[in-house]
Amino acid sequence: MAEDRNVAWREELRQTIKNKERTEIPRIRMNELNAHYRATVSEEVNQGLSKEQAMEEAKRCLDCPTPTCMTGCPVSINIPGFIKNIERGEFLQAAKVLKETSALPAVCGRVCPQEKQCESQCFYKLKLKKEPVAIGHLERFAADYERESGMVSVPEIQSKNGVKVAVVGSGPAGLSFAGDMAKLGYSVTVFEALHEIGGVLKYGIPEFRLPNSIVDAEIVSLSKMGVEFVKDCIVGKTISIDDLKEDGFKGVFVASGAGLPRFMNIPGENLIGVMSSNEYLTRVNLMMAGDDEADTPVLKGRKVAVVGGGNTAMDSVRTALRMGAERAMIVYRRSEEEMPARLEEVKHAKEEGVEFMTLHNPIEYVGDDKGRVKAMRLQKMELGEPDASGRRSPVEIPGAIEEIEVDVVIVSIGVSPNPIIPNSVAGLDVSAKGTIIVNDNMQSSIPMIFAGGDIVRGGATVILAMGDGRAAAKAMHEFLMK
Repeated sequence: MAEDRNVAWREELRQTIKNKERTEIPRIRMNELNAHYRATVSEEVNQGLSKEQAMEEAKRCLDCPTPTCMTGCPVSINIPGFIKNIERGEFLQAAKVLKETSALPAVCGRVCPQEKQCESQCFYKLKLKKEPVAIGHLERFAADYERESGMVSVPEIQSKNGVKVAVVGSGPAGLSFAGDMAKLGYSVTVFEALHEIGGVLKYGIPEFRLPNSIVDAEIVSLSKMGVEFVKDCIVGKTISIDDLKEDGFKGVFVASGAGLPRFMNIPGENLIGVMSSNEYLTRVNLMMAGDDEADTPVLKGRKVAVVGGGNTAMDSVRTALRMGAERAMIVYRRSEEEMPARLEEVKHAKEEGVEFMTLHNPIEYVGDDKGRVKAMRLQKMELGEPDASGRRSPVEIPGAIEEIEVDVVIVSIGVSPNPIIPNSVAGLDVSAKGTIIVNDNMQSSIPMIFAGGDIVRGGATVILAMGDGRAAAKAMHEFLMK
């Protein structure tokens, strides 16, 4: 039967390619705000698709009998299912299909690296060597259409089973887990340390890329499913895991993230004006530091350097522009080709005027007589042999040192796991890097405690964290039912 199915698939695709009705449709281009204007405001850069654009792009989907795109999706979205609904103009049904497996479709449609996941496995990309179907754009369209229509559906929920489960952290892993467990009939309570629900979606991603209103709408949907949220509560400090057990919680999912910033341990890191991307983005995104009257202001800087080449570095440098920087720079020790940031983020940063100082590595920050950073010394690099990750290792060019003026430096070279849970739970197996050790079912050494996202991975994407949440929900359900 499988052979017959493959034969039929190949014949269908041959016919599709032969008539070229779908394969000749060019990939849609999403409208964006003007680069000069958007670099001065916090408005969302990408403007979404119109109905006509979405339906035209949806026509490109070949509806493959074996949809390889789904193999690239960590939460197993029925991609052909929701796209074909868009093609037919059944937008609300498309959103319903998305919500069968994704708790955050409007978020994922904006920030997931589809080019490395679902779209990288699209038949267009794999076989036709053409641009893949714009799966992320279409996901965003369907989710936005449903929200803006006011006819938001709630996924089917099983009858309450009387079992309480707790979630530590309200980032993507925690919210995904909470959504799946609520569908299964559990009473779910999410404990968040900060004063806003959303975790890294709120404090780590700027409004111009992911508006807080979008995150809030997704949280409202979870609330309608019965998920309860508790703010300003640090599990491991305010309350303990033992307290949760005494309150009747039968399972705990730890999704406390990786909020501990890393630094390079070079001279001058303690100077005023040198900070982590975590601090900078949290102050701006969550504490309104852009307002001069804010309770927790942040140094804005005229000449701002951001050290790193990931999405968080791009978010930081583009935020600095919007905070009034006259010169905003990315300082990265490898070449642009090795940057882990999404191509779209690099493109947007360049359009907005960000300078890219690649193959440069900071070796010292220089301060003035008031203890404020005034310059940074950079070691020029060249690429050597590939390292364990496959990327070519940067090698110092002897004697090639440059000094540039800066008044703010934002260090964005990665994060380490939040240490509160690992340090507060006796008997919990933790790795040398501070991550919680789990088995294939996301279960820790303490059977009732499961974990996922950055507290396990040490730093990853939103969609991978959501995949962990879904996997942990499935495994915890099986564990509790036994």
